[in-house]
Amino acid sequence: MDKINFSTPSGFPEFLPGEKRLEQHLMDTIRRVYESYGFTPIETPAVERLEVLQAKGNQGDNIIYGLQPMLPPNRQAERDEAGKGDTGSEARALKFDQTVPLAAYIARHLNDLQFPFARYQMDLVFRGERAKDGRYRQFRQCDIDVVGRKELSLLYDAQMPAIIAEIFSQLNIGDFLIRINNRKVLTGFFDSLGVSPDRIKICINIIDTLEKVGVAKVLAGLATQGLSPEQSQQVIDFIKIEGNVDGVLTTLNDFATKLPDADRFKLGIEELTTVINGVRDLGVPANCYCIDLSIARGLDYYTGTVYETTLIGHEALGSICSGGRYEELVGTFIGESMPGVGISIGLTRLIYRLLKANILQPLAATPTQVMVLNLQADLMPVYLQVSQQLRQAGIKVATAFDKRPLKKQFALADKQGITFCVVIGEEEAANQQCILKNMTNGEQVVVSIEDLATEVKQRLG
Repeated sequence: MDKINFSTPSGFPEFLPGEKRLEQHLMDTIRRVYESYGFTPIETPAVERLEVLQAKGNQGDNIIYGLQPMLPPNRQAERDEAGKGDTGSEARALKFDQTVPLAAYIARHLNDLQFPFARYQMDLVFRGERAKDGRYRQFRQCDIDVVGRKELSLLYDAQMPAIIAEIFSQLNIGDFLIRINNRKVLTGFFDSLGVSPDRIKICINIIDTLEKVGVAKVLAGLATQGLSPEQSQQVIDFIKIEGNVDGVLTTLNDFATKLPDADRFKLGIEELTTVINGVRDLGVPANCYCIDLSIARGLDYYTGTVYETTLIGHEALGSICSGGRYEELVGTFIGESMPGVGISIGLTRLIYRLLKANILQPLAATPTQVMVLNLQADLMPVYLQVSQQLRQAGIKVATAFDKRPLKKQFALADKQGITFCVVIGEEEAANQQCILKNMTNGEQVVVSIEDLATEVKQRLG
């Protein structure tokens, strides 16, 4: 028999128990914040029609995974029929993000939803990009979006930084900075330079690579789109405008008085001002956000506000949360104006980066707080009853069913990070007592079985 290669496919991560528990802890925190702002959960299929996923183009450099059925030998005759069924409008692929499937979801359930519709989703997505350090072909995204019919208040845009700030404050991973911009500001600036509309999106995508490739390559890229060296330098100077939010807005308004064809530029400033004022009113600390005119977001569907969040002191980790406003994505499917705004946390990538930087550590391999040890087989009914008593008090318990030397049972509990062990021998059982051992400091106390749950909960804090 040929040896089977059972290693994980490249780019498809697999967590050890402590890492998976860390992911669940982060998801629980994110979920609590999302729901505190009124977002409701949904789930969309992992597979969508290919034409749905490509409705707004192939979305930056994302490579979509297409699907074809693998027929067993006894069904080879169906190959031609199956092949025909998976071409054209029936071709299927794995979703590469949550936003395009959300648009299709809304189109499918338009008459069953209330608007503005605010949802969150924490699903796996798939991208056929080259797997490399910290970048995966399968990863979990934790998204929220709000979609309106015909109109959507810019205060929803302002609410996103408040949500981001609350999440990362609760995750306690260090200082962070939410960088905010508006693509209309960038688009309007290119308008004023006389760049043709078909080249503006390309130019914005080039700007979006600034932090990865540097100024020289951005200048070279802008030159390929027909910008003169003087125009390209103007772009660099513009996106490098810095200062506090009021100072940047003042500078932008000064620009607006001097630029030709500045209508879109002025609209972008107006929207950006509204968002910044809303962020202030929501109480987001001033040191947690700024205006960064270089933020563009590469996906073609963003049309207004855009966000990227970085960890201060760990900027090399890249964006840990990003998103923005889109005006036309949902309308692509139903022919109606349905603006939306959302953010996404690439949780799998984030966990990898934070673990590698020692900002976070894996949790204990098990959620178990107490292990009830097995000293003798005839006392198993007592061990089971005590275990259930603790569980009914809300304590996480593992019962040792296999009899091993006491030393090995203690060692197993210690390796798994279990805080307490309960020891009940013949004498303790006769007296309705047990020994409670703290595995952290080695302390042992004798406790009545009746009071055991109370004692454990007090000691767990």
